[in-house]
Amino acid sequence: MLHRLKSLVASVRHAFGRGARRGLETATAAAPLAGRSLRRALPPLLLLGAVTAGGYAVVMHPPVQAVPHGQAALRTNQFSGGTSEFRDGSFIRIPGLHEVRFFPLRDQSYRPEALAKAGGPAPLQSVEGLSLGLDMTVRWTVDATRLAELSRKLPDDIEADVISPAVQAVVYKQIAKHTVREIFSSQRAEIAASLEAELRARLAPDGIQLKGVQIGSVDLPPDYRQGMDRLLADSLASERMRYTLEISEKKVKETEFQAAADKLRRETAAEAAGREQIIAAKAQEEAMKHVLPFKQKQIEQRALEAQADSAARIKQAEGAAEARRIEIAAEAAARQKLADAEAYRVAQVGKANAGQMATEGALLTKHPLLVQKAMADKLSDKVQVIIAPPGSGGFIGSALLGGVSPAAKAAAPAGEAAGEAEKE
Repeated sequence: MLHRLKSLVASVRHAFGRGARRGLETATAAAPLAGRSLRRALPPLLLLGAVTAGGYAVVMHPPVQAVPHGQAALRTNQFSGGTSEFRDGSFIRIPGLHEVRFFPLRDQSYRPEALAKAGGPAPLQSVEGLSLGLDMTVRWTVDATRLAELSRKLPDDIEADVISPAVQAVVYKQIAKHTVREIFSSQRAEIAASLEAELRARLAPDGIQLKGVQIGSVDLPPDYRQGMDRLLADSLASERMRYTLEISEKKVKETEFQAAADKLRRETAAEAAGREQIIAAKAQEEAMKHVLPFKQKQIEQRALEAQADSAARIKQAEGAAEARRIEIAAEAAARQKLADAEAYRVAQVGKANAGQMATEGALLTKHPLLVQKAMADKLSDKVQVIIAPPGSGGFIGSALLGGVSPAAKAAAPAGEAAGEAEKE
């Protein structure tokens, strides 16, 4: 946008110069017509001048202004006195109407260079009257809640007009209360804390918040530094000697302690070994007191176990003999029962056979031909043809049966009947 405005102003200037040259040429060439031409060219010239002046004002003082990162802009109206705060983006600024002031929102660091060297333009003075320099860093920021008030109260250069006088007033007063040794080494932290507390209280009414004060190196006068270096070297040598003596004494004591500890260790070891032997003997004696009754109890237990084993074996043998007698009696009774059963069976079978034979005899006596039939049935599977002698009139198997004739068979029953009568 700024480039375009510059191009526009350049073109307007070029056109204005070209028009002016043409007007001069026309005026010199036609003097009688100068008055009339001037009256005709006056309004465009005035308009062109107004446009040129406006473009120049826009280029030199642009109406749109951006807020830098990390800062806040306070726009003040010159007529009404009202203020507007902007922290991001852009805002409109009209020249002649608005006054804009920027304040930092981030922490700022101020280092007073005039106080840093003992031979500088404004060195510090210690309580002894010696000049010295102090490298300091003061971190500060503006109270963001009071920007509207601070825009009218604070000067443009805050560090030069507010921070620097306050730092010089506080530092000169605080350093003048202490010696160089205290500033250089022994009370540096306390001095920094005092400076920070007093500076914070001094800057707070002006809307400046103190973040911290750091003290760096201390620049001493050359003569005093050389004297301090020699003093420090002597002090270091004295400290080294003292430490050497202390170390030697400690080594002697350490040797004594080691010898005493070794002696005590050997005595303790001997006492411990004696106590161990005594304890072992007592333990063995105490163990024998318990072992002998235990052995006796083991012997008694083994005798009782032997007696119990013998009694158990006797009982087992008696039980086995009793079981064998019971088995033998049972086996004899079983055999007797089997013999009785067999005798009974034989008797019953004999009775059955006798009854059957009596029945068969009676049947054969009554029907003699049944013998032949039975004989024929038994021989039927072995004899295919049976030839009976003619005229025998008897049984065909009589020869096989011993040659018994029918008359003998008839006389036989009579004899049997007589024999049975005699038996009766």
